[in-house]
Amino acid sequence: MENTKKIKLFIGLSYLLIVSLFLYFFFSKFSFEEITSYDFLRDNVFYFNEIKNSNLFLIAIVFFILTVVWVFPFLGFASPIAMMGGFLFGKWIGTIIVTFGLSVGATFLYIFANYFLKELIREKFLNRFKNLENKLKKSEFIYLLIYRMVGGIPWILQSLLPTLFNVKIKNYFFATLIGIVPGTFLIVSIGSGLDKIIDQNVKAPSVTDIIFSPDIYIPVLAFLALIFVTIIFRNFFLKN
Repeated sequence: MENTKKIKLFIGLSYLLIVSLFLYFFFSKFSFEEITSYDFLRDNVFYFNEIKNSNLFLIAIVFFILTVVWVFPFLGFASPIAMMGGFLFGKWIGTIIVTFGLSVGATFLYIFANYFLKELIREKFLNRFKNLENKLKKSEFIYLLIYRMVGGIPWILQSLLPTLFNVKIKNYFFATLIGIVPGTFLIVSIGSGLDKIIDQNVKAPSVTDIIFSPDIYIPVLAFLALIFVTIIFRNFFLKN
């Protein structure tokens, strides 16, 4: 337990240090007024697009690595990185990069937790999710796949809970890779829509224009529908 506390403290302090250094160097170069202006955002989007178009492969590799690191060791949520992936790379390439990055990062997190955090996780969550144990014993990959698709649990916790049942790493990775595709695609699509709106508007669009843009409201509605379906399916899955 003492080692677990030290590991958690180390991760937390490392995360705060890196974020603090990034913010320090970022705000030493740009003022708050600059980064909150639409012109700043639009100009830098164009600048990054030029870099991306000149070396898409390199930028994609860098973003993939950042996505992995975002999940492990920095325990970031999946949605912001997925939206950023869509904003930078579009729906299709963004979905591929983000899905692989999140899956690799989650797998590293699972391996780490299996070695160092298993007892803590079992103490906190075993009784609550005990009914999943028999399901996973019957067909580990299928139920892991359903578990990832159904969601309804915060991303990091969802990545850690399989340590309760000591699932195979191969099954964990591929179930994650396939299971998160629908939700990831919809969030990436929202980010892609924001990029298109900025590209098409010289002046800052109104909030209404953004919300009622088909590139935004269609994936948002689809994402809300997915959440509704997964809540129903999740309750059925956990009870049965």
